[in-house]
Amino acid sequence: MDTIAAIATPRLPCAIGILRLSGPDTDAILSRVFRPAGGTALPERKMVYGTLLDEDGQPLDQVLCVRFPGPHSYTGEDSAELHCHGSPIVLERGLAALFAAGARQARGGEFTRRAFLNGRMDLLQAEAVVDLIDAETAEAARSALGQLSGALSRGVDAIYDSLMAVVARFYAVVDYPDEDIADVERDELEATLESNRRRLAALRDTFRRGQILRAGVPTAIVGRPNAGKSSLLNALLGYDRAIVTDIPGTTRDTVEEKVPLGRVLLRLIDTAGIRAKADTVEAMGIDRARSAAQSAALALLVLDGAAPLTEEDEAAVAVAEQAERMLVVVNKTDLPTAVDADALRRRFGQVIFLSAKTGAGIDALQGAVEALFPPEQGQPGQLLTNARQADAVGRALEAVAAALDSLRRGLTPDVVLTDAEAALAALGELNGKNIREDLVDTIFSRFCVGK
Repeated sequence: MDTIAAIATPRLPCAIGILRLSGPDTDAILSRVFRPAGGTALPERKMVYGTLLDEDGQPLDQVLCVRFPGPHSYTGEDSAELHCHGSPIVLERGLAALFAAGARQARGGEFTRRAFLNGRMDLLQAEAVVDLIDAETAEAARSALGQLSGALSRGVDAIYDSLMAVVARFYAVVDYPDEDIADVERDELEATLESNRRRLAALRDTFRRGQILRAGVPTAIVGRPNAGKSSLLNALLGYDRAIVTDIPGTTRDTVEEKVPLGRVLLRLIDTAGIRAKADTVEAMGIDRARSAAQSAALALLVLDGAAPLTEEDEAAVAVAEQAERMLVVVNKTDLPTAVDADALRRRFGQVIFLSAKTGAGIDALQGAVEALFPPEQGQPGQLLTNARQADAVGRALEAVAAALDSLRRGLTPDVVLTDAEAALAALGELNGKNIREDLVDTIFSRFCVGK
């Protein structure tokens, strides 16, 4: 492999900027661009103070340099970092000096890709790197760190190894009939397949939770016009994102924003007010509101606490009930109450009373949302977090279920074996033991340059 270099920090003025380098010529390139103070040698894994030189060998910045010899480095090969002052021009000229000394520009995710190719991490751990970078809540960060540490990989490897042991033993019996190798007993094979089927089904079922943890809870704010939906959106965001007026039907399309509410990230979708009499454009917005509720994990049904319930409120209830979960929010507690609080509680159970105008009651809404979406149980990092992972686990599950069905119907062992091998192939895609080059390209295209 050649030697790659990149700026690993944002190209904005900041305190510290980092130049990253990895490849077989790392030490030779460093000797041309970095001059240690006092002429000292560069030890392993220790920061050394010195001068960064530009393409012409002139001093560019006073920096700290650290080198990581392979194979015990992030990428599995010789690598180094130069910690500079965070001036964009210093970083650009420093990178140019690295190029002039023999490095080339790293592509997006190429450092982590080399770590994967050099066996420093599997594909699940590599994907956890970008999940950790993109994490928007503490819980999402903990989950990504757990996956990076191998929590998900260990579970997948256990299933893979269990199936591989059965397949290898079958082939050993067939290929070496004269050897004293015990055949695979039917009851033992059925127990192994059933155990792995259950484990794969449980793993598949973590995908929805993993999606919510990584991307946020898709949350539709539903209610009749002027109930205070957009005001609630603005209150949760902390600024005026949506237009708020006394004119019914102000919101005519969906407005989407992410906001952390306590430890839960909500992907809020403010929708058009639900009412029967609407013009063409507003009617289209109401259709989108229904669609948003149908695909939402949570609907916040906003009722106007300063006015009695209406037919439009009942229509909004019907829309909100299409979501997986629903929380009833009675807004405008800063005004005289005109709704029957006890009747609402009898009908809906939990009801949150708040004022989007003053912010009173937002903490109660936060507590209710956190109760609906509790933290990941057990060791963090055991959830599937993207569609690629879910697809591979789904195919492995189907193959194991097919093998189990074939065995129970008394089909020949080669049929069972074919399905077991299909499950192994799917799991190999999942952890990267067996995956096409184009899929690797697609996965690492998610990464930024420098990681």
